[in-house]
Amino acid sequence: MAIVVSMINMKGGVGKSTLTFNLAWRSAWRENLRVLAVDLDPQANLSQYFLGAQKYMDMLESGAHSIVDVFEQFSSPTKTSGSPSLLEPETAVQVLNEWDDGSLLHLVPSRLELSWTLKNPTEKAQLLPKFLADIKDAYDLILIDCAPTESILTLAAYRSSRYVFVPVRPEFLATIGLPLLARSLNEFRIMHSDQDLEMAGIIFNGLRRSNTPPEQEKSMKDVRSLATEHCWPVLDSVAHHSDSYATGSRERTPIFQTSYARDYVVHEFHKVANEFLEKVQLK
Repeated sequence: MAIVVSMINMKGGVGKSTLTFNLAWRSAWRENLRVLAVDLDPQANLSQYFLGAQKYMDMLESGAHSIVDVFEQFSSPTKTSGSPSLLEPETAVQVLNEWDDGSLLHLVPSRLELSWTLKNPTEKAQLLPKFLADIKDAYDLILIDCAPTESILTLAAYRSSRYVFVPVRPEFLATIGLPLLARSLNEFRIMHSDQDLEMAGIIFNGLRRSNTPPEQEKSMKDVRSLATEHCWPVLDSVAHHSDSYATGSRERTPIFQTSYARDYVVHEFHKVANEFLEKVQLK
């Protein structure tokens, strides 16, 4: 049964989707794992990274199922039955890559209409864990890319997950979303004491490799101080800044397959991925 991990930060623009994209690829391609990525953000950046602009537009135009259908499957009657219809879980999964050794990479894409779920959230948080429970046996790792907000989507991610990771870009106001996240996690644990949800660690992302600006140094110090206060671990490995990550996103390729990516950039990311997998007991 799959280990479910949520990637979350209440602050946007921290490189969360880029990190999730690369971790999912690395876990499938290098570690021979069966990986499912779930895009839980209405902006759908992760979906576009995986599919590319044209395939993503084709998906939207085709009316293919997405994460929206997971949350809205009981909201609207069908034309034929006049009543809501139960979603077949496999129909919301896009096959990205499948290798001969059994490893695979699949995606549950998102679309902007997911924002409508936030307007009518009643009794929907349990639909994501139910959906994942029906397909968990087909995967080793499920990575959820969360929206940067406290909402029904956050609660759904918590209820589905065993571990939480927090990507942080060391910059001005880097800690702004962390107190809200701490409160959110604590409230969830109080109300769901029967579920094991572990804060697995903060991942620094986008750090300058050399001549680190004083603002980044101060930001890291502030984040570490807050992490200590809440007893949150911080990963030793860091995903340093590299323009190759943006290039890879445009090319739909992970950093270790991206054109002209420096060897040391790839090596640094492998270290991040190894530590990540060790934290979730998949390595």
